[in-house]
Amino acid sequence: MTTDHTRREGETMTDKRVDGKIAVVIGGGSGIGEAAARTLAAHGATVVVADVNLEAAESVAGGLAGGARARWVDVTDETSVAALFTGVADEHGGVDVVVNCAGVNIPGFIVDLDTQQWQTTIDLCLTGAFLVTKYAGRTLNDGGSLIGIASLNARQPAAGFAGYCAAKAGMVMLAEVAALELAPRGIRVNSISPGLVDTPLVHTLTSIPVIQDDFTENTPLGRNGRPDEIAEAVLYLASDDSRWVTGETININGGAHLRRYPDVMRHLADLSVVE
Repeated sequence: MTTDHTRREGETMTDKRVDGKIAVVIGGGSGIGEAAARTLAAHGATVVVADVNLEAAESVAGGLAGGARARWVDVTDETSVAALFTGVADEHGGVDVVVNCAGVNIPGFIVDLDTQQWQTTIDLCLTGAFLVTKYAGRTLNDGGSLIGIASLNARQPAAGFAGYCAAKAGMVMLAEVAALELAPRGIRVNSISPGLVDTPLVHTLTSIPVIQDDFTENTPLGRNGRPDEIAEAVLYLASDDSRWVTGETININGGAHLRRYPDVMRHLADLSVVE
């Protein structure tokens, strides 16, 4: 006898595992952040959807239960990050869960990469994570949870992705240091490192058949991830189910870490020659 334990995309359980918690989801206007916001709200959290695209944040928050709110934030601007956490704490009396999904990838080989392109990636992915950690650490209630969305590329190098790989690797180590520093208050700090997930961030690449085929071939489970699958890990780390978990990285990549990372830059170069 076999049992189908899979759930259809968009289908969620409603066991209220985070009932009553105040959750801030940064980068919640799309992709993994949007899925995380929807999942946390469905399980009882009051969610603050924060994004540099306020219109997108408002659209997501408008569809959530539990008094969800939208706020603007630019994680590269310390004043903006500080204001976000001060505002949420003033409105709700504190914060229980913070999820940082902000990210960008500007590809280019190291010998060709413009310094400003490198800096843009570092500023948003790594310095942004530092600022979120700094102000979340000041604001989170004792026993709270800080979750960073890192990447498979924190551990698996990819030619042409130097800034992104370095930033995501740094983000994981930053979380481990924060886990040590915030543990006396019972605050847990963890990372989630997804493989290729169908989000707007990667659509430009996955819309090219030869690149998508390479990713599929190098993912043992044979497909891209879905945002809701990452959101389920966010829910676990946000809930008391993970009360003895800190300083960890949950890798969710369909087994892609067992194989090579696709040579995206070569495919793009080949296409340029053909065109």
